[in-house]
Amino acid sequence: MNSYYNPVHTFLEKGSIGRVPELVQELCPEGGRVLVLAWSETVFELPAIAGLKELPGITLQKRVFLASNPTLEQLFSIYQETADFCPQAVIAVGGGSVMDVGKSLCCLYGKQIPSEDALRTMIQEKAFQTPQAKWIGVPTTAGTGSEVTCWATIWDPSKDAKRSLESHQNYAFAAVADPDLIRQMPLSLAVSSALDAVAHAVESCWARNTNPVSRALALSAVRTIMSQMDSLLAGDRTACDSMSRGSLLAGLAFSNTKTTACHSISYPLTMHYGIPHGTAVSLLLAPVFRLNRENTKRTEEILSALGVKDETELEERIHAILRAASIPDSLEEWKVERKDLKTLAALGLTKGRADNNPVELTPECIEKILEDIYSAEKRRKEK
Repeated sequence: MNSYYNPVHTFLEKGSIGRVPELVQELCPEGGRVLVLAWSETVFELPAIAGLKELPGITLQKRVFLASNPTLEQLFSIYQETADFCPQAVIAVGGGSVMDVGKSLCCLYGKQIPSEDALRTMIQEKAFQTPQAKWIGVPTTAGTGSEVTCWATIWDPSKDAKRSLESHQNYAFAAVADPDLIRQMPLSLAVSSALDAVAHAVESCWARNTNPVSRALALSAVRTIMSQMDSLLAGDRTACDSMSRGSLLAGLAFSNTKTTACHSISYPLTMHYGIPHGTAVSLLLAPVFRLNRENTKRTEEILSALGVKDETELEERIHAILRAASIPDSLEEWKVERKDLKTLAALGLTKGRADNNPVELTPECIEKILEDIYSAEKRRKEK
């Protein structure tokens, strides 16, 4: 594929959150209803957000969304809370979970959704039509890239499924990536998020849907993040600037390619064992690289961007990063039951991700990959 498209106005600079009021005025030149969805009450105290109430004709509603990995039930609940308000614009300030909920709501407003089952059916059948609200993404973590993609991950644990709410008409009006907003992230979250962005970028390079623009963006993202990873681990918060830039570049890359095996296999690990998403995909990066190598073009460019010579060195590097951030680096340490690997492998075949991988995935090969990352002690002995 040799085409690329992304219509999001992007702002990447310190203090760029100050642009939010003018962006709202562009979206609602004659006034209107605006929902601010945030990860914390403290967001509403930021001058750029607090000042929205002074804009002529703007009516605000504020909601805090605290959950990670939003479920279908949680999405339905916040839809019910805000449906009567029916905003024309949504400002999502937070990590990927907040932005996924914010962009999902834009597809739901103006529609009659009487139950969770009705919402599930709408998502499965992609019956969204034209979104009635526009949204602005303001990330406070650096990793998901959700501010520049047109899909949202919604978990459906009661059905043992991960849903993707997707509409090419639902790209953000603008993405405001202000590095100052991510400096307070705990180290473990900063590292896990950064590694998620690295996985987005690497998978974008080998995806069946890859394209030259995405590959260029992806390689730049990987170099930007990995070159500053040691600084981040050492507590240098100026490294957050690079993480913010790298995350945005990676988001722009996979916004056109989607992800592949690492993400597909990771979803049940997060759903059933609570392994943070970025940690789960990073553990899978080296073994999936081995699987995909023969079907991946210009692997040396990818390895060079990662700062390693081969997959073995990549594996060692990822595990060293996780340990330096006090993040468990094996499935066993995350309390995954070995007897569950076969079931987890079967659940790892996610439509739209598994079939985007350059090498065909089977439950058997996924189970082998899960076995490879199961025990840290076994891996260290093998070295």
